[in-house]
Amino acid sequence: MWNTLIIAPFINVLLLITELVGNFGIAIILFTIFIRLLTHPLTVKQLKGTQAMQDLQSDPRYIKMQEKYKDDKEKLAQEQMKLYQELGISPFSSCLPTLIQFPIIIGLYQAVIRSLSSTPVELLNLTRYIYPALSNLAELIPLNNQFLWMDLSQPERIFIPGIEFGIPLLAVLVMVASFMQSKLMAPPSSPGNEQAAAMSNMMSMYMPLLMGYLAYSLSSGLALYFFTSSVVGIIQYALLGRLHWENLNFLKKDNGSKK
Repeated sequence: MWNTLIIAPFINVLLLITELVGNFGIAIILFTIFIRLLTHPLTVKQLKGTQAMQDLQSDPRYIKMQEKYKDDKEKLAQEQMKLYQELGISPFSSCLPTLIQFPIIIGLYQAVIRSLSSTPVELLNLTRYIYPALSNLAELIPLNNQFLWMDLSQPERIFIPGIEFGIPLLAVLVMVASFMQSKLMAPPSSPGNEQAAAMSNMMSMYMPLLMGYLAYSLSSGLALYFFTSSVVGIIQYALLGRLHWENLNFLKKDNGSKK
């Protein structure tokens, strides 16, 4: 079921784009943009849910019940649910779209991995995913994995004359793009919500490191997907007017406080 509904369509679309543009690296970039556009309604829904939950933090009724039932968690939860229903807010609206997109991300990961097959057995398995109506796509296999200086099936490294080791340039770009994405998309913290702000700051530091490590150790085809996804995500939020540029002023604030 998973292979039929997710993996096979993704592989066929990837190969079809590769046939049209003549390069698998460009195909990954275009396919990532396509997936972002496809899941755009979910992104908008997530934004609305996040904004609604953020506005709720300053609602007098919400603040009052937090104080009134601070020692009765069960009663507090009941009153919160009543307020959610009254305002038409779902507490899961901000995270449900992400959960829905997660299988798509995993599917794209597996599709890229399978498309970059190199051994005879892997190539044979790859051909089994190709739809009969698109049988001409089998002529593309094995794929030309070269894109710019990268072998898309191998971890990316750029070699500079005079330096004995390869520099993981793409991994660095992935970390920078991931950091920018997490900082710019994080809504400003409201007063009294310091714990959530601390968690958000922690995620904005650790997630780029994780993404950078994955880009460093996995195939550059996946690293290219990570980088493109972050850049397109930033552009997506910018077009929706939801980038929080003030989040990048933390260094200035820190320097100002020291003075």
